[in-house]
Amino acid sequence: MVVVIMGVSGAGKSTLAQQLAVALQAGYAEGDDYHPARNVAKMAAGMPLDDADRWPWLSLLAAEINTWLATGKDMVLTCSALKKAYRQHLGLMQPGVRLVYLDGSQAFIADRLRSRGGHYMPASLLASQFAALEAPNDDEAAIRIAVSLSTDAAVTAIKIALADSTAAAKSSPQ
Repeated sequence: MVVVIMGVSGAGKSTLAQQLAVALQAGYAEGDDYHPARNVAKMAAGMPLDDADRWPWLSLLAAEINTWLATGKDMVLTCSALKKAYRQHLGLMQPGVRLVYLDGSQAFIADRLRSRGGHYMPASLLASQFAALEAPNDDEAAIRIAVSLSTDAAVTAIKIALADSTAAAKSSPQ
């Protein structure tokens, strides 16, 4: 299974994904690590990425997801995945992939970003992320987690939702 943790910068994707990976005994991959240096430099300079910047990065992540699925490697991946088209490109609706959406207000996340250090993404780009965000619809079957939850509570909620969806899939007629 591949679990993709999505949301805007500062939502807590990395912290949650690392702890979820431990809880699920899965590998962990930071989507930001797949950005080319040009994208990182652009964001560090306070310029938002556009679709031309994102598509090659998303293609790399999609290839990784497909490799993990083909080899049966359980993984937890972070990726902003802000638009539905990006999530479709990543293949997040295919069997074996689950989407977790970290949902929170711009004000709450902005407060969190102001206290965060050591990341190239400046808080000034948060508004552009919210402008691009297309929250998952019901057809995407995302597990919605409030960013205000503690990491432990979020991990527990995700584990329960994953178990429930696995049980439902096993009991549905083929």
